[in-house]
Amino acid sequence: MEKKRVVVVGGGIAGIQASLDLADRGLEVHVVEKTPSIGGHMAQLDKTFPTNDCSMCILSPKMISCADHENVVLHTYSELESVEGSFPDFRVKIREKARFIDMDRCTGCGDCIAKCPVKVPSEFEEGLSKRKAMYLPFPQAVPRKVTIDKVHCRMMTDGKCGVCKKVCQAGAIDYEQEDRVVEIDAAAIVVANGFDMMDASSIPEYGLGICKDVITSLQLERILSASGPTNGHLQRQSDGREPRNLGFVQCVGSRDAHTHSYCSSVCCMYATKESILAREHAPKVDITIFFMDMRATGKGFQEFVSRAKDSYGVRYVRSRPANAQPANGESGVLVAYETRGLAGESRTEEFDLLVLCPALVPSGGNRQLAQIVHAALDDDGFFVTPDLSRPVDTTSKGVLVCGFASGPIDIPDSVSQASAVASRVAELLTECDE
Repeated sequence: MEKKRVVVVGGGIAGIQASLDLADRGLEVHVVEKTPSIGGHMAQLDKTFPTNDCSMCILSPKMISCADHENVVLHTYSELESVEGSFPDFRVKIREKARFIDMDRCTGCGDCIAKCPVKVPSEFEEGLSKRKAMYLPFPQAVPRKVTIDKVHCRMMTDGKCGVCKKVCQAGAIDYEQEDRVVEIDAAAIVVANGFDMMDASSIPEYGLGICKDVITSLQLERILSASGPTNGHLQRQSDGREPRNLGFVQCVGSRDAHTHSYCSSVCCMYATKESILAREHAPKVDITIFFMDMRATGKGFQEFVSRAKDSYGVRYVRSRPANAQPANGESGVLVAYETRGLAGESRTEEFDLLVLCPALVPSGGNRQLAQIVHAALDDDGFFVTPDLSRPVDTTSKGVLVCGFASGPIDIPDSVSQASAVASRVAELLTECDE
């Protein structure tokens, strides 16, 4: 009997866990990931809170298991194009975008990357370093197949280069490759397309893009990572010097009626984690976290915050800074804020490096995806789960949701929710067969 198929949209940690659990149940799983590699944002993280375990040490084995599973088919650099029908007979079209690489021939050796003359800002490194027009997203990418960025490739734009084809001994380069549409009959669809980070430069008073030494929390993750652009050395952007004092601003664009009214769930804890890691990388740095309310609600979270205070000397200031502006010359940041309490007063402090913690928002493709799968979104753009007794069901039967697509959530809860989705899919299919 032919295996029943499930399409999982999104190849981050939630999508990977859901895929593994579904595949272990004997279902054929098709993972649709818009970037050239599965892994999602978790692949960008250095450590995970509250244990400070290596992020890639947790994620990489799952990525490999997902790719190697006999019941999993990866559609990377792909998008869900259309869905017709209803549960349990969905007809799904997946557009596999042209990589201009023969996937069967490419060995991921990197010879073509080494010779490519074009450099552009790296999305994985949050613009802190450059990648080639011929690239692997990151060293542990799965699948380990290169992709040609047709927007910046000289051969694609003006027909003048072709060096990658000359050096590729496997003969994998194909400049004429076109998109391919794959059609699948699926019994269920799982939405796990994660989140985007709000563009904090849209709040100019915090100085991102104006002050060189104002960065985002995800940029700091890459700076602190041993595989990142500075090889794990904490340094500021203006002059490469190790900062003497470091500030964090929480709730940039979240819990704000003018932008996003909800709490992003993870910012208090990852700022605490990053402050601990920063002290371990630079023991003499002084660290201040500006916060509205401390939301340490998970297991061991409050103890993690207490450890940051007591063992690492992290200073927590309950205040929402009014603005940040350049200090003297091109280096440093002046932060203006008001202290809380009956005798509140206005203060200004200078920091060598300021880290913004922007709101985490639904994936940019959520609205289009919701239309494709015929499911409703709430006012914030998250998928609606209308029945509390079935917390992973959307408004469309047979379309399930897990991870940040359902609302602000951290990694452990995303994994638990992904496993819940797999169980729910099995339950729905069992009911259908009876």
